[in-house]
Amino acid sequence: MTMKNALSVVAAVAAAMFAQATFAQASAPASRADVKAQTAADIKDKKLIPPSEGAAPTDKPAAKSTLTKEERKAQTRADIKDKKLIPPSEGAAPTDKPAAKSTLTKEARKAQTRADIKDKKLIPASEGGEPAKK
Repeated sequence: MTMKNALSVVAAVAAAMFAQATFAQASAPASRADVKAQTAADIKDKKLIPPSEGAAPTDKPAAKSTLTKEERKAQTRADIKDKKLIPPSEGAAPTDKPAAKSTLTKEARKAQTRADIKDKKLIPASEGGEPAKK
């Protein structure tokens, strides 16, 4: 049996060596000069963008505004006044009405939550899924 195992190991090593030779690269990598020449040809054919040009030549510039600077400023001020825009100093969008205050005490809310968990109206955070519908 030892001889059979040894022959299997030798066969596996020989197969691995021949497989490596089969997958070896057929030709040597391109020289630095060849790569530079190919890159220059691609830039000339507009397949590549030179670093100095930035955006792709196929990109279209943004459409020009038909409004003057003063008209744009007036429009922005009107939008802020009508609450269509939020001034940067205010952060989040203003709400239409403030959140309703709870009429329950902290203990009553805790008791209600425990009752909802017991009645399986709440889903544990670890289970995810859709929230319970009322």
